[in-house]
Amino acid sequence: MADLVTDSYISDGEFLYPAEDAQQILSLAIASQTESGKLSRAQLLEIADEMGIAADTIAAAEREWDVKKYELADQRLFDSQRKQRFQHNLSRLLIMGGCVLVFQLATGGWLWNWLLYLTFGPWAIQASWDAWRIYRPNEYGYRKEFQSWRRKQQMKRAVGGAMRRLLGPS
Repeated sequence: MADLVTDSYISDGEFLYPAEDAQQILSLAIASQTESGKLSRAQLLEIADEMGIAADTIAAAEREWDVKKYELADQRLFDSQRKQRFQHNLSRLLIMGGCVLVFQLATGGWLWNWLLYLTFGPWAIQASWDAWRIYRPNEYGYRKEFQSWRRKQQMKRAVGGAMRRLLGPS
């Protein structure tokens, strides 16, 4: 949260809030004012009018929020799929490694240790790298992966929609 600036007074002694702080204060006030926690579009326009915000500015903000809302939903889905894929791959690694370890213990085949390292070493390194990327993401790398994933999802939706239109109702 932004630090409160105490020396932002205008000539008549009125306090000036940074835009981010004002937005948070208004959000809290509007949320506490409405009983259900929801506003109708008419109420939103009325509040905006009282604040001197034009209706076309509100309409532009609504369009921007609509786009951002879908991006946030896609981002949650992307994060969920990444974690599920990592957990699936880690489970496979642990199950396969456990089976090979039991087989080695049962047969006394410690001659094959080098084969274990060659087989499971790269797999374990990949799993470690995936864990690092997922649970400690780099902002640039994460954004790049997310944008790539999102383009693929949009292509799938577009192709799926075209196929449904082409094949007609079933």
